[in-house]
Amino acid sequence: MQPFHHLLANNLIANITNFTVWFALTFWIFLETRSVFATGMIAGIYLVLTGALGIWFGSLVDHHRKRGMMLLSSLASLAIYGLALGAFLVDPDIRAARVPSLSLWLFVLLTMLGVIVGNIRMIALPTLVTLLVPEDRRDKANGLVGMVSGIGFLTTSAISGFLVAWGGMAATLVFALVFSLCAALHLLFVHVDEPRATGEHGAPKRIDLAGTFRLVIGIPGLFALILFAAFNNLLGGVFMALMDAYGLSLMAVEEWGLLWAFVSCAFILSGAVIARTGLGANPVRTLLLVNLIVWAVAAVFTVQSSILLLTVGCFIWLFLGPYAEAAEQTTLQKVVPFERQGRVFGFAQSVELAASPLTAFFIAPLTQFIFVPFMTDGAGAAAIGDWYGRGPERGIAIVFTITGLLGILATFVAFRSRSYRQISAAYATGTEAVPAK
Repeated sequence: MQPFHHLLANNLIANITNFTVWFALTFWIFLETRSVFATGMIAGIYLVLTGALGIWFGSLVDHHRKRGMMLLSSLASLAIYGLALGAFLVDPDIRAARVPSLSLWLFVLLTMLGVIVGNIRMIALPTLVTLLVPEDRRDKANGLVGMVSGIGFLTTSAISGFLVAWGGMAATLVFALVFSLCAALHLLFVHVDEPRATGEHGAPKRIDLAGTFRLVIGIPGLFALILFAAFNNLLGGVFMALMDAYGLSLMAVEEWGLLWAFVSCAFILSGAVIARTGLGANPVRTLLLVNLIVWAVAAVFTVQSSILLLTVGCFIWLFLGPYAEAAEQTTLQKVVPFERQGRVFGFAQSVELAASPLTAFFIAPLTQFIFVPFMTDGAGAAAIGDWYGRGPERGIAIVFTITGLLGILATFVAFRSRSYRQISAAYATGTEAVPAK
């Protein structure tokens, strides 16, 4: 196996570990409290911390060896999960999932921090694609990255559901400790031939937000591309806040985990297709076409309380996700200098996710206190309840429908924008921006 394939396998182990913790925590909180508000807060915590730490993580990746930062990520997660398990075992308020308890939310924050430290890997891996893979094969390599993410989702979904049903959060955190240790040990035996210092000619190892921003602005259309992804994440925060609550309203937790295991096969299939065919001559156009289809699906997949509709919608959504991610990564890998890629990927992660906490934090209470009553015995139930359905689950469903319609509108606007033409031209010429001084 080549180093790149070892790194893919190692990221698979880490992704399964971290996302199992995230999924299991969400499942456990909802099953213990039946509160959409509580699950929305978990999504919001994830997005706030990810957005706040992305630029710093990117600087760490640029200023240190990438493999070393991946190892640090696993060790940090290992330590944090150990602390979280200790807190769970000694505090009865945490074990009882008492929503008003401060200790419960400190436990959630600590556990999610262990997940979020894994984002260092998500920034480091695309820079290693640039380092280890020839330019004409990077889009296909990014497809393999998406396929690995899909395998992780497939196993994560099933594992999370059964862990929660069998042993709750204690079993989940023990699982996380074991596999975080495995990922760290494996990395010790992976050799990557990378520069000793990836900073610019001995420049001080600082975050340099201003210089990174100037670099992004200096590439015509790139900032607009990042802002478009941020708007998509604003709408996508709805999915993070409500998807588990919606699915668990229709089926048992084990069934929901198995359904996600099945639909996550779409990730694997998508990554395999991209690895074979690439993304076409213009990845930016591919990105917008994918988003148009995704939001169209989002507008219709919850119009009835149907497990079949939910399954088909999630499958399409997950199949197209790696296309969007690979298209953005391939564009950045071509137009951004290697020594700045960590910071630009981190900057993009922070900006793109900055909008999502607004959705996650506000959409959960908005759904709980406005749309659920609206579709249970309010005006919505009276107006469209005969065909759309009535009840709390229908209140969640109508939020998905509205979100999809807004996403379609945003994508049409992006297609007609000057920025779309500019970033497409920048990718076609393949000219790297000059790092800002």
